[in-house]
Amino acid sequence: MIRRLFRRTPPDVAPATWQAVIDRVPWVAALDHGRRERLRRLCARFLRDKEITPLGGLALGEVERAILAALCCLPLLEFGAEGLHGWSQLLVYPDAFRVDRSHVDAAGVMHEWEDELAGEAWDRGPLVLSWADVGADLAHPRDGCCVAVHEMVHKLDALDGVLDGTPPLPRDWQRAWARDFQAAYDAFVERVERRRHVDLDPYAAEAPEEFFAGCSEYHFSDPALLEREQPQVAAHLRRLYGPSPFAAG
Repeated sequence: MIRRLFRRTPPDVAPATWQAVIDRVPWVAALDHGRRERLRRLCARFLRDKEITPLGGLALGEVERAILAALCCLPLLEFGAEGLHGWSQLLVYPDAFRVDRSHVDAAGVMHEWEDELAGEAWDRGPLVLSWADVGADLAHPRDGCCVAVHEMVHKLDALDGVLDGTPPLPRDWQRAWARDFQAAYDAFVERVERRRHVDLDPYAAEAPEEFFAGCSEYHFSDPALLEREQPQVAAHLRRLYGPSPFAAG
């Protein structure tokens, strides 16, 4: 009895809030009951453990915060709450945000430029999202885009200490993953560099980690296209994430 008094109460999302998430997030609405309840528990854990900080005058209510948590937790439906480790804050801008970049080339010349981003995942730091872009994804959930999933996949990728397009996996699976993803990535990069038509977002050719994150967006938002264009990658992602909410759509 005494033990029970001091046991930590599992977190939960209020029923009305969760119903609003189901109503507003097509990916959640498309899940079967069991997976939806699993997502609800992950969402509650996210809301308990992560600080969600709106910036630039943006106001986020309880429902909006739960929507963000649910989107970020979609890639963790099979992986579990361990995927939330290593960071503590979600920063949310009202719209796309600008960041300064710099790079020193092989000749020692410094190049500086400004990027406009919909999202970013900092190494051992916060996850950053544009609320306007999140809203666009919710309005068009089958268009191959989900910025929250993309940036959350980077966090999942980085759990083993290296952002390289391979999340922490059992050894045999990790070997098969690395082999299949590298072959698919190399072929995709070649097509993009030769300016041949590709149906996936060409940005996925930027780096192996962007290929992983970009293909993950298609797993959730256009699984049929991913299966047609990258069948081996699609198979690994189904194993990692479970079936896409839109798999039968």
